[in-house]
Amino acid sequence: MRKIREVLRLRLECRLSLEQIGLALGLSKGVVAKYVKAAAAAQLDWPAVQGLAERGLEERLFPPAAKVRFSDFTPPDYAWIHQELKRKGVTLQLLWEEYRAQCPGRPYLYTAFTQRYRTWAQTLKRSMRQVHRAGEKLFIDYAGQTTPVIDGDTGQIHQAQLFVATMGASNYTYAEATWGQKSEDWLGAQARALTFLGGVPAMLVPDNPRALIADPDRYEPGLGRAYQEFAAHYGVAVLPARVRHPQDKAKVEVAVQIAERWILARLRHRQFFSLTSLNGAIGELLADFNHRPFKKLSGCRASAFAALDRPMLRPLPARPFELARWKKARVSIDYHVEIERHYYSVPFQLVGKQVEVRLTAAVIECFLKGERVASHPRSTAQGRHSTVTEHMPKSHRAHLEWSPGRLLNWGASIGPATAGLVKHLLESRPHPEMGYRACLGLMRLGRTYGNDRLEAACARAMAVRAPTYRSVASILKAALDRLPLPTPAVHTELRLPEHDNVRGPKYYH
Repeated sequence: MRKIREVLRLRLECRLSLEQIGLALGLSKGVVAKYVKAAAAAQLDWPAVQGLAERGLEERLFPPAAKVRFSDFTPPDYAWIHQELKRKGVTLQLLWEEYRAQCPGRPYLYTAFTQRYRTWAQTLKRSMRQVHRAGEKLFIDYAGQTTPVIDGDTGQIHQAQLFVATMGASNYTYAEATWGQKSEDWLGAQARALTFLGGVPAMLVPDNPRALIADPDRYEPGLGRAYQEFAAHYGVAVLPARVRHPQDKAKVEVAVQIAERWILARLRHRQFFSLTSLNGAIGELLADFNHRPFKKLSGCRASAFAALDRPMLRPLPARPFELARWKKARVSIDYHVEIERHYYSVPFQLVGKQVEVRLTAAVIECFLKGERVASHPRSTAQGRHSTVTEHMPKSHRAHLEWSPGRLLNWGASIGPATAGLVKHLLESRPHPEMGYRACLGLMRLGRTYGNDRLEAACARAMAVRAPTYRSVASILKAALDRLPLPTPAVHTELRLPEHDNVRGPKYYH
């Protein structure tokens, strides 16, 4: 206070300027001005300052501010503020302005308003501290707890898995049981969850299961091919949680825990003999779960979903998602790929190359570098072939166009010897198809040497008991068909001489 008193003396008695006082006392011009202004506000001159002790001078220059009682202010509805913040574009600044405009009493200033809201928000669950925008994220996961389902025919017990999905803003929850956690289980359950919600959120936040995530990288996770198709079909972004970071999906972690307590725990004394009956029971408890009132917020999950999330969801696509599996296969030398022990054709030019195969319930599609090269109806016949004619080489197509009846008719048009040889070629094999190539060879010989010489060569081959394609080709090459046919040998009956020791057939009657 001694320096303040000196400032006032130099100003009020000596009439020095503010800058001169600051230089004399080592103070800034602004500080000097503050003290002088405080003395003027207290209506003090130099004689009055001299008559005051240091404590009295301090009280006159800096009187204590009037204490404000917080009971004089009108507190806002913190639960309403918390829910409104989940709407897109809503900020604390906007809510404070609305609160101040509608406040019937004395409103808090902005700083006190935000501090008191954040203090109130700390009393909620930790997972509620994250601000989830309406319609933005759907968190999905499987529960660790399973439910036994008894096979009514064998008595075998299967453990059903519990799938859980919850919206970020409203906590609106969907749950169902599946047989496992394969790709078809994950995708099918997510598709039914979106149908249950009646719309599509902006993002899906799953865990990092191998069934969905091909490359669980921490920074750039790679989705599986089927999950990419799922996301593209619904027009939704996928943001997988980081590996070993459950806080990234804390919302669904809490939902899973609550579902285990409020759904599975209530079903622990019941027996189920089918997945359908189990899901029926889960559906009944799920409706009660979503309509349970919040403890610290107004309303329930269902009402919060109707007010917050539902208006922000995009519409579902016109057609449902068709579940597909992808696998890689190498094209065999017979231009077919093996899928579940059935063989599907692809263009013969792809022999030896690796293709991607897309499997749905009804169709098999083969892709090479993203381009579809073949499509077949899916077949369950093992060991059989599904072949498209356009996939075959020209030589194989010509072979496919022939049949035993057509080959026999061709042979008859050449002559009886050719017809007999063709019939022998078809009937002497275990399967007629094995003789097709030899018959096609005879046709080539007919085009080369003429039908008359072919008929003569076939007649000679039949006469010498060599009814093969090679024999006919050799006969024509050596021009043996121009020679007369060999005369068949005359066989005389061999009779035994009469003798007493020779018994005839009558002996055995």
